[in-house]
Amino acid sequence: MEAKYLRDPQDVLRIALEWCDAGKSIAIATVVRTWGSSPRPVGSNLVIAEDGIFEGSVSGGCVEGAVITAAKKVIKTGQQAILKFGVTNDEAWEVGLACGGEIEVLVERVE
Repeated sequence: MEAKYLRDPQDVLRIALEWCDAGKSIAIATVVRTWGSSPRPVGSNLVIAEDGIFEGSVSGGCVEGAVITAAKKVIKTGQQAILKFGVTNDEAWEVGLACGGEIEVLVERVE
């Protein structure tokens, strides 16, 4: 899967609307909090379809993979999720941010 890094944040929302209009089940992930260094600012979005196709960016690398996996569950259950990513001793070899910061991402199904 390859994401297009869109220049205008509104592009992600337009794509979400197009996908909804086409009958796709989707979720939107939004960076809701950052601390320290983070790859993307608060308000950054990623739209994810139930088949795993996505557009936009909330971080990059392993974090985005984890967000996409969580989004598929959110689409199925309808229960939103808040995901927290950062680097701690316990997470250093798991999903985390190489930049040393922290982010929180809200993932919600779009109806």
